[in-house]
Amino acid sequence: MVRTTADGDVRVVTLDRPERRNALDREALRELAATVDAAAEPVIYLRGEGEAFCAGADLTVVEALDGESAREFAALGQRVATTLESYDGAVVAGIDGAARGGGVELALACDLRVATPEATFAETGVKLGLFGAWGGTRRLPRVVGEGDAMDLALSGRTVDAEAALRMGLVSRLVDDPRSVADELAAVDHRALRSLKRRMRDETDQRTGDERERAAFASLVEAAEF
Repeated sequence: MVRTTADGDVRVVTLDRPERRNALDREALRELAATVDAAAEPVIYLRGEGEAFCAGADLTVVEALDGESAREFAALGQRVATTLESYDGAVVAGIDGAARGGGVELALACDLRVATPEATFAETGVKLGLFGAWGGTRRLPRVVGEGDAMDLALSGRTVDAEAALRMGLVSRLVDDPRSVADELAAVDHRALRSLKRRMRDETDQRTGDERERAAFASLVEAAEF
C-alpha cells in the first residue's frame, strides 16, 4: 500500500492503492509511519498513485469501529501525521487529484503542500457525522486561519486548487509538484534541517529565540562562504 524509492536526496513515498483512491487502513498507516521513520534523505516527497492524492481513512474500517477502536484508529492516524511533521528534513506533499478528509490531514502535516491545477480538497467528515481526528482540528486553523478552517470543516465543501492557493492551504500550483521537492533538495541540507526545526519549535518565545541564535551560529561556524 505504500511504495518508497530513494532518488538522490529525495525519498519518494507513494500511497499505492489507486483502486481505493489511496484510502488508508491500519496497515497502510503503519507502513507510512515506518517508511518515514526509516528515511534519512533531506527531503521526502509524498504523493498518491492514480487519480487521487488520498481519499482519507478507508470507510470500510471506519464503519466497523466502536468507541475503543475509534480512539485507537485516531491515535494511529495522529502518530502518522506527527511523524511527517517532525521528520528531520523537509516533507513535500505533491497533490494531484482529490485530497479528502484524512488525506487533507496528512497534507497539513507536511511542510509544503504543492498542487497541480487539477487538485481538489475537502474535509468531508461532517457529512458522515464525523470529523477529521488525525490532528486536523489543530493544523487546519493554523495553516489557513480560523475563518477558512471553520468554513471548510463545518460545510464539508470541496474547493479547487485556485481556492486552496488563495486561502493558503497549498503553497504553490505547478504542473509537476515533484520539481519543488527537487528544488528543496538542492539547497544546503544542514540549513534546511536547522531552519525547519526552528520554525516548528513551539516553545516560549524567549527559549525559541535562544535556540534560533544558537542554530544560526552553528551554521555560520560550519559554512564555507
